[in-house]
Amino acid sequence: MTEEHLDRLVRDADPARLDVIEGLGGVRQTLLEEIMSESTLQRFVEPPQRKRRPVRRFAGLATAAAVLAGVLSASVLLRDPEGGGEAAPAATTGAPVVYSPVAMRAAENNPRLLINEPGWKATTVYGFAQDSGTIAFRRGDRELEMNWYPADGYADRYADRLGISRPETVQVDGWPGDLFRYSARDFAVILRPRDGVFVEMRSGDNWSRKEFDRVLANVVRVDARTWLGALPPEIVVPDRVQARAAEVLADVPVPPGFDVAELADVGVNDSYQFGAAVTSRVGCGWIAEWERARGSGDEAAVRRAADALRSSHGWRVLHEMNESGDWPEVFWEYADEVAAGSVPDGYRQGLGCV
Repeated sequence: MTEEHLDRLVRDADPARLDVIEGLGGVRQTLLEEIMSESTLQRFVEPPQRKRRPVRRFAGLATAAAVLAGVLSASVLLRDPEGGGEAAPAATTGAPVVYSPVAMRAAENNPRLLINEPGWKATTVYGFAQDSGTIAFRRGDRELEMNWYPADGYADRYADRLGISRPETVQVDGWPGDLFRYSARDFAVILRPRDGVFVEMRSGDNWSRKEFDRVLANVVRVDARTWLGALPPEIVVPDRVQARAAEVLADVPVPPGFDVAELADVGVNDSYQFGAAVTSRVGCGWIAEWERARGSGDEAAVRRAADALRSSHGWRVLHEMNESGDWPEVFWEYADEVAAGSVPDGYRQGLGCV
């Protein structure tokens, strides 16, 4: 199940309406157990927050270590001219990097907020191809997660947070917002709609208010080129998709009609998220091919699809991801069911098939 699908359930479903997940086949019991756990149930009444990934143990596991190391010590940030600050001079050593229009759009379609202090590292990055997404930063034992959503959801989110605490007016690099206290050590800030989105920033539960205010004062909005230039190779931006996809697919059989070029639309992702996006499309393609072949009586093609799905237990990318989250386990469960001769209900939601 992709993060987008799970978040839609979280936003739209009453936690008691467990019928919304009846179609998840063999993973239903695991999902039910996790939903009824304390940490997951909290996410049905609070916004998606810390340690998110496309497929978690359906509650939020430790993220893959996609590191934005030295974001602000390696180069001088350029403030967005609309972000309330003056532009700082860019580093002038070497030839300027030229980014593709696709990469620039991926950067421009997100708030491009960074923490202007040394030592903060990005541990989660995904969703930048749409008008929603996540980037989470960590330094030591503290984490600050930034989620953005379409502007038309702002009023509902704000009204919901009024049940948490009274709002306190704040600004983040000139961007007005409101701060809410979950506790004396746990805070959220909702920035008001701008450019079609609004941003919610959420701390961990081990911050002091003084520390949170200090970090907020050092969050800056930068231009698209600077934001892209701050990302290390571990973060897969559209310009890196072809090279990274070749690595991911090195031992992965691809289904008929699979087009690597179409992966350019997955946006900006850390390694885990990108691996999930690629294997999702491969798995969905093979299941669709299995269904086509079974329906047409093409037994040779049925066997090829089943063999390809069985081979997923040896794919390097899934074994690398298995240390960090449960996407591989979910993928293998669906793959095994199809290879054994039946298509599980809900596989499209579970694998994020489009």
